[in-house]
This record gives sequence, structure tokens and C-alpha cells, in this order.
Amino acid sequence: MRRGVEEEIQEVREERKWRSLMQELRKVSYIAMPMVAINLMQHLFQVMSVMMVGHLGQLSLASVAIANSITNVTGFSLLTGLAGGLDTLCGQAYGAQEYRKLANYTYGAIISLLLTCIPLCIIWIFMDKLLILIGQDPSISVEARKYSFYLIPALFGGAVFKPLTRYLQSQSLVLPLLTSCFFALCLQVALSWVLIFKLKLGSIGAAISNSICTWLNVICIGVYIKHSAACKNIPMVLSKDAFLCIGKFFRLAVPSAVMVCLKWWAVEVLVLLSGFLPNPKLETSVLSICFAISSLHFMIPHGIGAAASTRVSNELGAGKAKAAQMAVCTVMLITATETAIVCSSLYCSRHLLGHAYSKDRPVVNYIAVMTPWICASVALDSFPAVISGIARGSGWQHIGAYVNLGSFYLIGLPVAIVLGFVVHMKAKGFWIGIVAGTAVQSAVLSLITGLIDWQKQVTMARERIL
Repeated sequence: MRRGVEEEIQEVREERKWRSLMQELRKVSYIAMPMVAINLMQHLFQVMSVMMVGHLGQLSLASVAIANSITNVTGFSLLTGLAGGLDTLCGQAYGAQEYRKLANYTYGAIISLLLTCIPLCIIWIFMDKLLILIGQDPSISVEARKYSFYLIPALFGGAVFKPLTRYLQSQSLVLPLLTSCFFALCLQVALSWVLIFKLKLGSIGAAISNSICTWLNVICIGVYIKHSAACKNIPMVLSKDAFLCIGKFFRLAVPSAVMVCLKWWAVEVLVLLSGFLPNPKLETSVLSICFAISSLHFMIPHGIGAAASTRVSNELGAGKAKAAQMAVCTVMLITATETAIVCSSLYCSRHLLGHAYSKDRPVVNYIAVMTPWICASVALDSFPAVISGIARGSGWQHIGAYVNLGSFYLIGLPVAIVLGFVVHMKAKGFWIGIVAGTAVQSAVLSLITGLIDWQKQVTMARERIL
């Protein structure tokens, strides 16, 4: 009799867990799917520019490709990383129903990022001097500087848009972001075509269209926040408290930026070093294609990581430790499923994959050889991307920064350089080094996440916000 009662209680508990998992799955999916689409569309902003400018000739294509690489490393990646400090503050403030602080944190971040843009502009204005100093062709350097100069308004637009994105994301209001980015991308394609080909502005036209569409995004989101009924109870009012939040924001934003940028910079270093390998055109082309495939896939776990950040921070701010833990389990389950599907698809199409990027038979064959390592990179890279979202939602970005520093600069880059130059594995050795660094990163971050005391995280969140 007693055993029967215990079995019924166990069945009820299992049913409740299953129901909770399904509810959390719906909440995460509602945020993750639009965020993946938003990430892909923002990625396409630069891809479309390069594709159109590519029809103008090799000089324009090379200059825009280099300018995009430099502006990403020194500007846009840094803004993205710094804005990650709001994942903690805005998400937890919303969960704790501290709505006025939500607005103060957002304004504080906007002010901080706008100030950060000023020294970055100086680098962009004198980019030709920097590129010539490191041995780049002077004609390419001058064209790259022109492109980056007209991209400066997009940098300041990003400094406003990224905090506003976090403001809406923390409230699970992601559909307005999706709609705004879609229309901005459509306009960017049309505007780029007019400016580049009809008005004969060349690569400068691509930069101008990028800047205009970035500010269009800002205006659309600003109008939505101002007039939407969904934001009516959370007023966006600038007050002196916003300036007092700048210090708190930077304490979370700086390690968040370091965490985001360290791997990005490591890969860029390897792409530059590939120019010193034998047959540099082939090796650089293959490494760039591998990086392009990996970056395109990264948009998916990055979107899932954004959902993880929102759900974990909301629940911690609300004081619900078990709900935060359930959110973590759910996003990890989604990530494992997505990774298995993508890796299987890439491996099965390994002999066709290279044709999407090149007609040269040596490049196509090289990509087929590299595909298993690309799959390994995709599999290992997905979990750190999501766990980084969990770290931003919880507020332990500084730990993630130390992990990334050790993984890529003490292990990944040294292994890549040894295998590429000393063992003569060339681009394959470089990529194996990145995979080794990612493997260490994934293992350590997974271990940290598994050992987290979520009740302690709730206490820390309450102290931070209240």
C-alpha cells in the first residue's frame, strides 16, 4: 500500500518536471528563434556589402574585406562585448521588478558606449597609417580608410542600438527587434545597390548605406519603446541615476567584452599568420572559408545564449533558483540537439561544401579534408557560446574571461603555431589549435556551470540589484 502511494507521488513529480521542461522550452524558443534570425541578419549587413563591392574589382573587394576585419576587431566586437554587461543588470532588474533601474542601466550603458566610440574613431580615421605600418599595400590601405571613415556613424549607432536591444531582450520583447532588423536589411540591400552602382560611390556607398540602416534600426526601436503599450509600465526616462550606474555597468561590461573578444581576436591573428605559410593564397583562402562557416553557424548558439541569458537573469532577479537551473538544463538540451543536426549535415556534404565558396579544385578538396575539424569546432564551440550567455545572465563574466584567456592564449594559439609552422600542417594545424583551445574552454565552462550554487547566485543577484 505504501509502495503504491510512493510510486504515485514519484509519477506526479516526474509529470511536473516534464511539464516544467515543456514550459521552459517554449519560453526559451520564443526568445532564441528571433534572436538567431536577428544575429544572422546583422551578419548579412556586412556580407551583402562585401558581395556588392566585389563586383567593382579586386582593389575594392580587398580594401572592404580588410576594413571590415579591422572595424570588427577594434569596434563592433568590443561594443557587443561591453553591452553584455546589461545582460546581467537589465535581466535581473526586470526579474526583480525594479523597472526604474532597468531604464537607468540602459541609459548608463548608452552613455558609456558612446564615450568608448571616441578613441575607436581615431583608430579608424588613421587606419591607412596602421595598415601600411604592418606591411599592407598602400592603395588597399587608403581605400580601407575611406570605407572605415564613412562607417563611423554606424559605430555610434551600434553604441545606442545594442543597449536598446538588451533593454527589450530582458523583457522577452524580441519580435520588434526582428521586424526592425528585417526592414533595415531590405533597405540596406536596395540602398547599397543605388549608392554603389547608380550614384557611382563605390565602396564608400556600402559604408554609407550601412550607417544609414544602423540608425534606422535605432529610430525604429526608439519609437517602439516610446509608444508601445508593452513598454508603458517601464518608462525610459533619463535621470542623474543613469550616470551613477556607469561604474556598476563597466564592472560587468569589461570582463564581458574580454570574454567575447578573446577568441575572435585569436582567430584573426591566425588568419594574418596564414599569410606567412607556404602557398599563402591557398592556405589563407581555406582558413578564411573555415572561419566563415564557423562564424555563420555561431549565430545559432549565440542566439540560444541570448535566450539563456534572459531566462537565467530574469529568474535569478525574481529569486527563483530552481527555475534558473531549469532554464540552464533546457538551453543545454536545445544546444546538444542543434549541434548534432548541424555536424551531421556538414559531414555528409563535405565534398560539396567547398563549391559554395570557390571553383578552384585544390580549395574544394582542401575544404573536404578540413570538414571533420570544422565539425569538431562547431560541436565544441556551441556549448561555450551558450554557457557564455548563462555567465552573462548570472554575472560571472570575469570567470569566463579568465577561462578564455587561458584556453586560447596559453593553449590554442601556441598549439596552432607549433602545428602550423613547426610540424608543417599549415592551415589544418592552425585550425586544430583553435579546436584544442575550444575543447579546453568548453570543458572548463561546463564544469563551472555544473558546480554552480544557484541559491547563492540568487542572493548575489538580489544584492546587486536591490
